[in-house]
Amino acid sequence: MIVGIDLGTTNSLIAYFADGEPKIIPNRLGKNLTPSVVSVDEEGNVYVGETARERMSLYPDSVAQTFKRSMGTDREYVLSGRRFRPEELSSMVLRSLKEDAETYLGEEVTEAVISVPAYFDDKRRKATKRAGELAGLKVERMISEPTAAAVAYGLYDKTKDTRFLVFDLGGGTFDVSILELYHNILEVRAVAGDNYLGGEDFTEVMAKLFLQKSGLSLQSLDEKEQVRLYRQAEKAKRAISDADRVTMSFLYREETREEEITGKEYGDACEELLLKIREPVKKSLSDAGLKLSDIDEVLLIGGATRLSLVRDFLIRLFRKFPDTKLNPDETVALGAAVQAAMKERREEVKEVILTDVCSFTLGTEVVVEYEQGKFEDGRFCPIIERNTVIPASHTERLFTVRDNQDKVRVRVLQGESRFAKNNLYLGEIEIDVPRAPRGQEAVDVTYTYDINSLLEVEVKVVSTGRTQKMIIKGQDNQMTDEEIQKRMEELAYLKIQPRDYEENRLVLLRAERMYEEALGDRRKKLDHYITAFEAALKRGEHDEIRDAREALNEILEEEE
Repeated sequence: MIVGIDLGTTNSLIAYFADGEPKIIPNRLGKNLTPSVVSVDEEGNVYVGETARERMSLYPDSVAQTFKRSMGTDREYVLSGRRFRPEELSSMVLRSLKEDAETYLGEEVTEAVISVPAYFDDKRRKATKRAGELAGLKVERMISEPTAAAVAYGLYDKTKDTRFLVFDLGGGTFDVSILELYHNILEVRAVAGDNYLGGEDFTEVMAKLFLQKSGLSLQSLDEKEQVRLYRQAEKAKRAISDADRVTMSFLYREETREEEITGKEYGDACEELLLKIREPVKKSLSDAGLKLSDIDEVLLIGGATRLSLVRDFLIRLFRKFPDTKLNPDETVALGAAVQAAMKERREEVKEVILTDVCSFTLGTEVVVEYEQGKFEDGRFCPIIERNTVIPASHTERLFTVRDNQDKVRVRVLQGESRFAKNNLYLGEIEIDVPRAPRGQEAVDVTYTYDINSLLEVEVKVVSTGRTQKMIIKGQDNQMTDEEIQKRMEELAYLKIQPRDYEENRLVLLRAERMYEEALGDRRKKLDHYITAFEAALKRGEHDEIRDAREALNEILEEEE
């Protein structure tokens, strides 16, 4: 079975295709969204999702979140003394989703189509692929989130040609993509975005606004207080979308602080973020050679597009009401499931040709002559430019720059800077050339880039026909198959907790967190119900545990 997965910054989802449509698979708690949060305790037990998020309030040094923003980097997270890379933490989320799907479907899940932000570069895409492999999944195909959203919206079933803009503002990343549908071809025309902009930033603005009004500073808060602050800021951010003001409460040193924040105050504080949203929109339209009036439809995906200030801003920007018929949190996962069905060549799925674009320019380092006889090295020569429809193959002829030069080195780079050192290094080829006066020998450098983010580089000496090729599958920290297998074995000692106990652990963690946040009679009341539930757990009677859990849950809902 091939499934579709939306590996998100804030939440992740898994979906499959059945009965002629894509469907979300609920997790072990019966919910569609699994928070992209991982916790590891001192004994090596792994907690994923809502349980891990609850542990953050109690054991902040054992929890990691928003690690998708660091995919493809050398950053490490330390959880209970153990070190993990972002792709390893992502693999734990993927493994949890895989187990949930296998339990729900009653069959083994072996392969997945995983969505990635359109603006993810080669390092981030390969790190995502490694995460899938570490989770025991075969990942032959990745699909960009906007393309997945377009497929989910069913635009490939439209009878007329459509040009549309997909606005994807998730928890931690932001993409703008312009796609065009004609006949049965869904073509990505241009992409732009920001890998460090999302809903988490709007939460941070709310937290800073509260600190400013209350006279507190972030540095004055301990780790647990900071976690509580951002939890309350997240609630306030959501609440202010449905009201013109909100009262945010926060427990600081056994004292409850409250501040009223108006919609105007919050909107003014978010102005800088909204301006950052505008630039990628303008860039994508410019790269596609289009005006806003050329766009037929605007599609919103990503949980942060639920914010009223974001929607109001977009209505003013696009001068039209966006299409919001699907749940913005689920759209990408549903589209990935449709892509999985296409990969399985399911008869129920209308075959549509999906084309994508190269998100970043691919090129090489060259020496340029800026005046007669004066040269400057370290310059970047584009070969496949950003937003070129892929698969694509382009050739550039390069000449020797020194007399009797006997070698040419082609450094493969990705980026937009004029200077090679500012771009991402992917690999290199060195080839022998006959000695000759400067400029008389040349090589043809051909880059071929496909939809699976594989880059073939061919260097051919024009005079001799000698050729060298290489496939760029990764970069400096690329793991081999053997290294992936070894790391999978190393991670095997970590124990993802039994599914049957998840609900009980979650209730206890939530209760403990709320007990710490409560004062006076509320704390006594919570203690009574927590003690009763713990006693039922010790006795081990299934029905008694269920009744005590439900009673505790009711109290928690009332108190929160």
